[in-house]
Amino acid sequence: MNDKKTQKPENQEEKPKTSFIDELLDWLVTLCKTALLVLLAFTFVARTARVEGQSMEPTLIENDYLILWSLGYTPRQRDIVAANCEGLGKVIVKRVIATGGQTVDIDFSAGKVYVDGELFEVNGIPNITTDPESNYSYPITIPEGKYFVMGDNRQRSTDSRSAYVGLVGREDILGKAFLRIYPMKRFGKLYK
Repeated sequence: MNDKKTQKPENQEEKPKTSFIDELLDWLVTLCKTALLVLLAFTFVARTARVEGQSMEPTLIENDYLILWSLGYTPRQRDIVAANCEGLGKVIVKRVIATGGQTVDIDFSAGKVYVDGELFEVNGIPNITTDPESNYSYPITIPEGKYFVMGDNRQRSTDSRSAYVGLVGREDILGKAFLRIYPMKRFGKLYK
C-alpha cells in the first residue's frame, strides 16, 4: 500500500542543498552589487558636502554634513549649493543670490544687497553686508551660466565678492543642498 503523504509529486524536483561557500558567495555578490549602486547614486544622483567655517551661520554651522541633489539640477536663486572653488582649492557651500541675467547691487554703507532692484533677504537672518572689499564695481549683471553666491553670514564669508571665488560657473556646482545628515541632533531637510 502506497502512503500518499510520503510520496512526492512527479513534477516537483528536490531542491539541491547549498553549501556554506555558495551562501557566502551569494552574500558577497549581493554586497558588491549594493556597494556599486550606492557608488553610482552618490556619483551621478546625489553627493555629499561638509560645511567649513562660519560663512553660512546660522543656517548651517561648521562640520554640518549635507546631501546634495545633482541629477538634472539647475541652480535657482536662494538655493544653497556646494561648488568646487579653484581659487580657494576646496568645495564651498553658499547661497545663490543671483543667476544669469540678474543684476546684483550692494549698498555697503547701508549693508543691503539688491537683486534686480529688490532687497534680497533670507528669512530671519540679519545679513548685513558692510565689507566693501570686492572684486567688482556694483551694480553687476551676471552672465548666463554664472552665479553670484554669498554666505548667509556675509561678514565672515569669502564668496562671489572675493577674487578668490568670483562668479561661479555652472560646471563647478556640485548640487543643491537639501538634507543635513550630521550632526544627528540637527538632522533634517533644508529650506530656502
